[in-house]
Amino acid sequence: MKYKRILLKLSGEALMGEKNYGIDSSLLEKYSQQIKNIHDKGIEIAIVIGGGNIYRGIESEKSGINRVQGDYMGMLATLMNSMALQSHLEKLECDTRLMSGFNIDQVCEPFIRRRAIRHLEKGRIVIFGAGLGKPYFTTDSTASLRAVEIEANIVLKGTRVDGVYDSDPEKVKDAVKFNEISFDEAYERNLKIMDMTAFTLCKENNLPIIVFDMNKPGNLIKLVEGKNIGTLIY
Repeated sequence: MKYKRILLKLSGEALMGEKNYGIDSSLLEKYSQQIKNIHDKGIEIAIVIGGGNIYRGIESEKSGINRVQGDYMGMLATLMNSMALQSHLEKLECDTRLMSGFNIDQVCEPFIRRRAIRHLEKGRIVIFGAGLGKPYFTTDSTASLRAVEIEANIVLKGTRVDGVYDSDPEKVKDAVKFNEISFDEAYERNLKIMDMTAFTLCKENNLPIIVFDMNKPGNLIKLVEGKNIGTLIY
């Protein structure tokens, strides 16, 4: 296997499948099976999931909700998604631990760096919920910072498109895909891969990112085997 320890970032919107909101259980089952497949290969796996299928804090002000309050609501949404994924993984007999950015002891452990690393070393899948426990930070920032903290080899950003393009491939028919691109070039081209905080964290810590299509079965295991899937940002 090419990577020993990975941080898998999943978007909340991806969990909707064909629904308008909420969680598509059949899609979550497919994701869980893909994660189990690489776990069975001995890969150490940490996961961060967004909450956009349930609530987006950045949009809360439009509905009259204070931004800080809205961000905390979004963190709770990520916990709901994390709990759902944990349930599906445990049905597949994967040993998991859910760690939260703020204290919610009845549901999960608080995030402690050394404990998270120990869980990974013991072969447990670790899911990081509730973001960083602070408003104004996205789950992309959470994924980048947690990946640095646990000394992951790479961030795998699972999306519904098969990589990074020079324009939105869902809107522009002739959009050109990059097989790989440097952090500097991605910044110069203003490509919307992650928010700037997350992007800078990865760049400054020499932590590569691969953006790939999580909805295509087999992509995840091909990635950890070292095959050229998606777009590598380095």
